Amino acid sequence: MAKAAVLGYGTVGSGVVEVLDTNSAEVEKSAGEKIEVKYILDLRDFPGDKHEKQIVHDIEVILNDPEIDVICETMGGLEPAFTFEKRALEKGISVCTSNKELVAVHGPELVKIAKEHNCSYLFEASVGGGIPVLRTLNTSLKHEKIDSITGILNGTTNYILTKMDREKIGFATVLKEAQDKGYAERKPEADIEGYDACRKTAILASLMSGQYVKYEDIETEGITKITQEDFAYARSLGMSIKLLGMIKKNNSGFFTMVSPFLIPSENPLAFVNDVFNAIVVHGNMLGSTMYYGKGAGKEATASAVVADLIDLVIHKGSHMDVNLTDAPAQLSDNGSYVHRFFVRVDENSEEQARELFGSEIEVVESKEVFGEFAFVTDLISEKDFKAKYSQLEKPKGFLREL
Repeated sequence: MAKAAVLGYGTVGSGVVEVLDTNSAEVEKSAGEKIEVKYILDLRDFPGDKHEKQIVHDIEVILNDPEIDVICETMGGLEPAFTFEKRALEKGISVCTSNKELVAVHGPELVKIAKEHNCSYLFEASVGGGIPVLRTLNTSLKHEKIDSITGILNGTTNYILTKMDREKIGFATVLKEAQDKGYAERKPEADIEGYDACRKTAILASLMSGQYVKYEDIETEGITKITQEDFAYARSLGMSIKLLGMIKKNNSGFFTMVSPFLIPSENPLAFVNDVFNAIVVHGNMLGSTMYYGKGAGKEATASAVVADLIDLVIHKGSHMDVNLTDAPAQLSDNGSYVHRFFVRVDENSEEQARELFGSEIEVVESKEVFGEFAFVTDLISEKDFKAKYSQLEKPKGFLREL
């Protein structure tokens, strides 16, 4: 029998315990042995809870118990989670986590420590909730030369954008509804400003390259500037608006970006709605494959943690390699990345827009918007576009086109 400890008995931690209870037979069959939760670390007591006798308040109880084979860290945040994980790995105890912030900042260091102490560090649930995309990159696609990863990586922002489009209501109104329903936090900046998607993009970029991509180096823009006018034009174009994390390989490294994009209807990402996530991975031989599912939530995220837990139990006493090192990644300057842009300006700025971007630009019209001139540029680099856009006298916004 393998014995595990769960750090944090909140939404995800309690979900992990619930999965192990509810699917105990399936877990045992997959792992080859029964898995028992011996300890649950939390500052709180849980009187009346089914697992109240397993609750402990001191990490030392767990770290000093030689029976513990695996630790599931579901606390979130950098500290004390980082210290707890590092100490466990140094003792040769394998760790799995759902903590995207921690993996984005300290992942390479923790993988290195795990290798040095003949144990493993897995973090499937840190990206895409229950979608098994990291495991797929590390196993089924390991032989592929991955040249791009593009994904909807945040369920909260996808829910907001979907509702804005379907019900034709403003950002602030939808955000409040999302908060009331529990889809968005009271302090929603991590989601709506793109920070959450940025950390997940950094993890994907690091695994794709086998190097370390700092999330601070990724150009990031959220959804707070998206308006009903943008959606009106998107419908005219037959497109959707989604917040994407994007990684594209080129000759000198790769581009990384988190930004709202206009997505053509023929692209499968255009139909990923509500709180769902989807990630498209492109390999040189296989082409494109898409991974779709719940990107957050108690059960989905907990399921991914338990999948890692099972792998760690199967490989007890050995190191499972993941394609993540502390070698700094070679990020290309996004200024040279070329694509099309959708632009809105005041109707009186049409002549200036044509002078800057060319007289043959594609004009976009909508019966729902008045007093504006909207168009799509030809292919243009980020650097050149921003230089020209900054010269517009009355710009009203722009979106990149995927």
